[in-house]
Amino acid sequence: MPSSAPEYDTIAPLRCLVVDDDPMSVQIVRTCIGNTPFLEATAACNSAIEAAEMLRTQAFDVLFLDVEMPLMSGLDLLRTLPDPPQVVLITSSKSYAVQAFEFAVADYLLKPLSYPRFLQAANKVLENITTQRAADEADATVAPSTNAEYTFVKVDNKLVRVDFADVLYVEALGDYVHLVTTRSKLIVYSTMRAIEEKFPAQRFVRVHRSFIINIAYVQALEDNSLIINDKYIPIGQTYMRGLSQRLNRL
Repeated sequence: MPSSAPEYDTIAPLRCLVVDDDPMSVQIVRTCIGNTPFLEATAACNSAIEAAEMLRTQAFDVLFLDVEMPLMSGLDLLRTLPDPPQVVLITSSKSYAVQAFEFAVADYLLKPLSYPRFLQAANKVLENITTQRAADEADATVAPSTNAEYTFVKVDNKLVRVDFADVLYVEALGDYVHLVTTRSKLIVYSTMRAIEEKFPAQRFVRVHRSFIINIAYVQALEDNSLIINDKYIPIGQTYMRGLSQRLNRL
């Protein structure tokens, strides 16, 4: 039985940024957005360079992005974003499809754009965002033990003890996580959500979709990154406020 369309009346309209060097294409996408109740055409620009600055200073839920633009392509822009919003690529060529999905874009649309196909992509975006928000809310209700000093993780076919005080950070690797400690680097079959549930919240904070860090090991913050053991770790826009509240700042 086919799944029903996501419910859009339970969340505020998703803030959209449209990026295309062709003004007519921008207008077509804005018209499609205007006909979609759960989307809002918040801003538009005609270059990836301008878009990079807007994404640095403003929060967007969805990025409708052309690929072929002068000076900086849409794919070049994605390479600069540590924590991009949901991305829908819109281009006149099929040749970028493989590269596009390396960035885990929500969808890939070909010009000339039709509204039915646009709506299909928009529904994918909405489903992705509502699923992520539901997971975030579930994570927020978890109350990890404040007394535990260690846990055991499964590495290959054995259980390995990990002391929380030794963990520098955890990085998502698909169905696994890369758990980096002061003594070793472990590849663990787990999800980031499971790590958040198990690791004590007084020590650890999520700073990006792909990173959980031990606050005690933060050496410095620089732009949209923090440094732990000389490694630059990106800070996602949605996690910046929570991190600032956790840090002991003058």
